[in-house]
Amino acid sequence: MPVRVYLKIKTFLSRHFSPARIFVLSFAGVILIGGILLWFPFSATKGPLRFIDALFTSTSAVCVTGLVVVNTGKDLSMMGQGITLLLIQIGGLGIITFSTVFFVLMGRGISFKGREIVQTTFLHTPTKNIFVILKSVLWFTFIAEALGTLFLFIRFSFELPVGEAFYRALYHAISAFNNAGFSLFSDSLIGYQGDLIVNLTVMGLIVHGGIGFVVQYEVLSRIRGLQKRLSIHTRIAIITTVVLMLSGAILFFIFERNHIIQDVPVLNKILASLFQSVTPRTAGFNTVDIGALTNATILLMLVLMFIGASPGSTGGGVKTTSAALLFLMIWNRLKGNEDVNVFNRTIPREIVSRSISIIFASAFSIAIITSVLLIAGGGHPTESRHFFVEYLFETVSAFGTVGLSMGATSKLSDIQKMALILMMFVGRVGPLTLAFSLSRSIGRKGLTYAEEGVMVG
Repeated sequence: MPVRVYLKIKTFLSRHFSPARIFVLSFAGVILIGGILLWFPFSATKGPLRFIDALFTSTSAVCVTGLVVVNTGKDLSMMGQGITLLLIQIGGLGIITFSTVFFVLMGRGISFKGREIVQTTFLHTPTKNIFVILKSVLWFTFIAEALGTLFLFIRFSFELPVGEAFYRALYHAISAFNNAGFSLFSDSLIGYQGDLIVNLTVMGLIVHGGIGFVVQYEVLSRIRGLQKRLSIHTRIAIITTVVLMLSGAILFFIFERNHIIQDVPVLNKILASLFQSVTPRTAGFNTVDIGALTNATILLMLVLMFIGASPGSTGGGVKTTSAALLFLMIWNRLKGNEDVNVFNRTIPREIVSRSISIIFASAFSIAIITSVLLIAGGGHPTESRHFFVEYLFETVSAFGTVGLSMGATSKLSDIQKMALILMMFVGRVGPLTLAFSLSRSIGRKGLTYAEEGVMVG
């Protein structure tokens, strides 16, 4: 009898729990556990957090977003800060990554669904050496966070006690590499606007964590002579990242040269421009007051946040490759090509179609959540019009798992917080992944009818 029950449960789970559902439920489960832990009195310094605030903080940490409704450095105890740090690390690499490595170390094999989730998360082409890739991911993470901690510790030790300097260095290194944006400083990193060590270290960690683990693996293999050429994915990810960083820094400098960086030294101007170009790529740290930026800069940051990091990384957004493929599709169509050609290769139409679907599904999700924030915000229809930009900025920041804010996060109502919780979750797991996980027709092919044209454009 127990064997029959076990077989029935196993059959039910295999039928109804697709890789997409397992991926989504793993994040949801960790968020709920983290929210309960942060809800306990030992996680706060001024009495227990409200559950909605604890859940919001947990979601922001697991989804490596960085939007906060409480002051991390003052309102959370050492235990609470430690919980957020653990949630950031788990959310950045994914609970499936840790569980898969644990099962392998225990002598158990990787299940087919676990293998599919890992391949989808970190790789663009299936491979048999899953554990080798996972081991590389963990090594890249450990080395990057260790080096980041070392550099930040050296800098912080000049002004803080040794123990506190190490703790803050470790916290910010893990937060930066996982593109979380959580900071123990009340003003984020504004106090270090012109500090060369802090800026370069944090920017290096953000870029390293947001470029994608497969890109890191291929570049290292190419340097060591183990790989003859970089894949199309890696080339597109690197080029797009560099273009966005440089163009974002130049435009930020142009837009803010007579405004927020007008009266600061030249080094501060350069570092602030470059830092604010890197951080919207899903990181969330800031060295200037985001709420005081010009409208042109806000628009620039909205675009950068929407694009986000590269696939297979700790960051969010629609991803650099999706934005690049959309641009390449338009460019090829202007040249009369039906297919998307790049570097003497043709990108499969299925991938191009998926990229377009991701972009439009993401834009639709942002529009819905922004509408909810506006409706739930209340106020006079015209006098509260300035909230539109702030709510749109918060929503895009939540979707891109960025964490930058114009100052509206702490003022949100419970309904608005729930809306942003959903947006952060969707932004981390992906709108299409969430849709597939909720679909009942998994594995079924839809019907195909006779074609008929429609006028477009």
